[in-house]
Amino acid sequence: MSDQSADHHARTPRSEFNSYYALILTFAIPVETLAWGLSALWHRRLPCAGPIARARRTATEITPMIFRP
Repeated sequence: MSDQSADHHARTPRSEFNSYYALILTFAIPVETLAWGLSALWHRRLPCAGPIARARRTATEITPMIFRP
């Protein structure tokens, strides 16, 4: 059998990941709401994604960057 003990990567606890995700989402909601409103005014039509969807996408993109080696 091969030794697979060297392949273990340090995994981030799920609760820590969720805490960072919630914190980033909390700060992203007002920013994305403002950006969504400005985009609606600038283009004179509503953007496809609402402010909550935009904030969730932002949090989903940023949170894994924190835990990369």
